[in-house]
Amino acid sequence: MKTVGDTLEPFKVVGVKPGFNDFMEHGQSAFEDITERSFPGKWKVIYFYPKDFTFVCPSEIIAFDKTLAEFTSRNCEVVGVSVDSHFSHWAWKNTPVNKGGIGNIQYPLVADLTKNIAR
Repeated sequence: MKTVGDTLEPFKVVGVKPGFNDFMEHGQSAFEDITERSFPGKWKVIYFYPKDFTFVCPSEIIAFDKTLAEFTSRNCEVVGVSVDSHFSHWAWKNTPVNKGGIGNIQYPLVADLTKNIAR
């Protein structure tokens, strides 16, 4: 398990950008590549959850979003990771909380389809 100060092994995954409600918004894609070098000079909280559209942990994912200002005020980025695709992440973010979604959270969710980050 990685802890404070540990270095991440190289990875490159596709993530859903925060704030995007459409695949293409203002001529920009809702998706972006995220690597171990993303967010240079910042602390990172990278957490893992099992699958989108499950009732296992959406409350924790939403709680990270509700307290995001506390993290950013401390120069820290939050990133959620699961083995679902970026398309599934996008759909879950665009599903209202009262319908089983997580709403439009304001930090990236990334797709670890190969399970390289999880390993």
